[in-house]
Amino acid sequence: MAERVNIKKLNKKAILPTYGSQSAAGADLYACMDEPVTIQAGETEFIKTGIAMEVPEGFAGLIYARSGLACKKGLAPANKVGVIDADYRGEIMVALYNHSKGPVTVEHGERIAQMVITPYLRADFLEVDELSDTVRGEGGFGSTGRK
Repeated sequence: MAERVNIKKLNKKAILPTYGSQSAAGADLYACMDEPVTIQAGETEFIKTGIAMEVPEGFAGLIYARSGLACKKGLAPANKVGVIDADYRGEIMVALYNHSKGPVTVEHGERIAQMVITPYLRADFLEVDELSDTVRGEGGFGSTGRK
């Protein structure tokens, strides 16, 4: 059974998120604008979606790049992964960064990112004097898998 997520259209032209296939984890988010926005090479623009949502308590909406937009046009979220908290009620916007060498234009109705609704665990952080030992220990950044 799917988790219910209430969405409010802030603009009558807004398009609700959609899944591209039956097993897709990410729902596509759509640009909602009155006129196209051109993002210059190496710059970031905030692209509106025209929607606000009620992410269920205990869940977060994670905003990721769409592989086609990133690979074909060089556009991806500037913050790599955006987070929509359950208590946020403002408009969902995607900060798109242009990794390409030239300007790229985003049109109304274009799929600009994908959103995964996922549960999370909230941690109670406790300062201690020692941590438990593991085989890996302090090895990091490429330390696993070496012989």
